[in-house]
Amino acid sequence: MHFLYERKYYLKRSKFCLPHKGEILGVVIVESGWGSILPTVILANMMNGGPAARSGKLSIGDQIMSVNKTSLVGLPLATCQSIIKGLKNQTQVKLNIVSCPPVTTVLIKRPDLKYQLGFSVQNGIICSLMRGGIAERGGVRVGHRIIEINGQSAVATAHEKIVQALSNSVGEIHMKTMPAAMFRLLTGQDTPMYI
Repeated sequence: MHFLYERKYYLKRSKFCLPHKGEILGVVIVESGWGSILPTVILANMMNGGPAARSGKLSIGDQIMSVNKTSLVGLPLATCQSIIKGLKNQTQVKLNIVSCPPVTTVLIKRPDLKYQLGFSVQNGIICSLMRGGIAERGGVRVGHRIIEINGQSAVATAHEKIVQALSNSVGEIHMKTMPAAMFRLLTGQDTPMYI
């Protein structure tokens, strides 16, 4: 398989050939969530031995910005999946990727308890986000699962304890998050559906 890329401002331009028509790319994509930047899709899993994995140039967490010059930014997940499924009829694929780790580090600066955090959470998943609030400015994204709060794991933490930890925090609040769909894949709660 032929695969080329060049890095420019964290953007990887990737080009590779599929050995034969009819072969799927062998990836699972999930929504990046929305917040202060426009959403796109994230590479959440790769099929062992599939073209994407064989290339050795893609990583879990990479944001796929475009496929064969078709932008995926702001498109619904189902549309992005259809575009990628359509690649199996081609022998060459060009991807524009932003290399990102699968876990996002968020920093919320809350000077006093009188300031709202500006987001809601349910069972560890960020459900809503106040536009222009301190959480959005800190990088919080709707649809992400909270993994850690101020160095403490939130993976097996009850909803009430997560809310309490966030409600009582002031100063700098450090959180680690990842797309909830990716979290479910990595923890075996969902079965990967490769496209």
